[in-house]
Amino acid sequence: MFVFKFGGASINNIERIKNTADIIKERADRKLLVVVSAMGKTTNALEKIAEAYYENRKEDALSLFEQVKNNHLGVVKMLLVHNWKPAEDQLKDFFTEIEWMLHDKPVRSYDYYYDQIVCCGELFSTCIVAHYLAEQKVKIKWLDVRDIFRTDNNFRDAGVDFTFTEDKINENVKSLFNEFDVVMTQGFIGATDENESTTLGREGSDYSAAIFTNILHAENLTIWKDVPAVMNADPNKFSEAVNMPLLNYTEVIEMAYYGAQVIHPKTIKPLQNKNIPLLVKSFLDTELPGTIINADKTVNLPPIIVLKSQQVLIHFRSKDFSFMEGKALGQLHKIFNAVKLQPNLTQNTAISFVCCFDGHAEKTGQIAADASLLFDVDVERDLSLLTIRHYDDATISKLTEGRNVILEQRTPETMQAVIRN
Repeated sequence: MFVFKFGGASINNIERIKNTADIIKERADRKLLVVVSAMGKTTNALEKIAEAYYENRKEDALSLFEQVKNNHLGVVKMLLVHNWKPAEDQLKDFFTEIEWMLHDKPVRSYDYYYDQIVCCGELFSTCIVAHYLAEQKVKIKWLDVRDIFRTDNNFRDAGVDFTFTEDKINENVKSLFNEFDVVMTQGFIGATDENESTTLGREGSDYSAAIFTNILHAENLTIWKDVPAVMNADPNKFSEAVNMPLLNYTEVIEMAYYGAQVIHPKTIKPLQNKNIPLLVKSFLDTELPGTIINADKTVNLPPIIVLKSQQVLIHFRSKDFSFMEGKALGQLHKIFNAVKLQPNLTQNTAISFVCCFDGHAEKTGQIAADASLLFDVDVERDLSLLTIRHYDDATISKLTEGRNVILEQRTPETMQAVIRN
C-alpha cells in the first residue's frame, strides 16, 4: 500500500485534473490512499468568504460563495460525461451546509467559522476528482475524513486525537482496500467529537497524509508537486536553485522550521517514527527522480536558502532597567501564546529582547499593545528574514551585499539575518 498527496496546483484546471487522474490510474494496482487538497486558489477564496461573513457582510459573503460554487460546477460540466449528476448532487449537499450558516449571524469566534467554511474546499475537490476517476473505471471509494480524524476544538490549528483516529483508520479504512484499489480523502481537515469541522493549520494536508501513512504502515508517502524535486532555494526567487536528490528527516524538519515551503513542519514525525520514506515528485514530469527523504545521513549539501518577506521586528525594553530574564521573558511568551504567534528569531541583551515575527498585522499589533503595558516597545515592519543552512562566506556575501542587515545570528550550521528592505 502507498499514500499519495496532491496539492491544489495539481488540480487547478481541467488538464491538470486529468493528469492527476492518470498518475493515480496508472498506479492503482498498488492500492493507494490518496489525499487531495482544495483546487487552485479555492482556500484563499473561502477565507475571504469567512472574513465577509464574520464582518456581517452577508451579501458579500453569499456573492463570493456563489463564485466558488459556479467555479466547481463549471469544472464538473467540462470534466464529467456520465457522472456529472451524482457529482453535482454531492457538491450541492456541501454547498447547502455553508449557505445555511451564511444566512445566520456569527455568534462564535472567527476561527470557528473559518474552519466550518474553509474546510469545504477539500470536500469539493475530492468529490470532483473521485467521480472523474470512477468514470475512468478506477475502483475508487470517496471518504469524508471528518468521520476519521478526531481533533480537539482548537480551531484553525487543531490537535489530532491519535488514539481515536488510529482506531477509526483500522476499523473503517483498511478494509476498504479489500474492495477498492483507491481510497480518496481530504487533507487539512478533521472534526471534533461534536462533529464540528476543524483544520490542522495551513498546508496541513501533508500532515494528514503522513498520519495515514503511519497508521496504514504504507511503504512510502509521495507528495506530488509542480517542482522537479526539493530544491535548495525557491526557484521563483533564486534562479540558481538546484535539486537535492536525497535528504534526511532532520534536514527537512530544519528547513520547514525556518520557513521553506516544501514540506509541512509536522509531516516528518509520523514518518520518522516508523522509518517510512517520503518521496517528493513532479506531477508535471513523473519520470524525474525527485527527492527521497529518509533516515540516511546526507553529506555535501549545498547552501539551503530561505527568504521570508513581510517580517516584523519588535524591540521590548525594560522600563526600569531591570534585566530581561526569567519573569519578564515569561510574561512576553504568555503574550505570544495568547495570540498564537511565536517569533522566528530572538536576541537578548541585558535590558532588551528583540523578536522577529511573521507579519500578521493584527497579531503583531496585539503583541505590541499588550506588551507596552509592561515594556517600552518599538515596532519595525516590512523587513525580510534570510536563513542559510550550510552557509559559506561566498553565499552570505552574495545574498547580503548592498543590503542593510540589522540583526544577524550564526551557529555552525545556520546563519540568519534580518534585513531592512
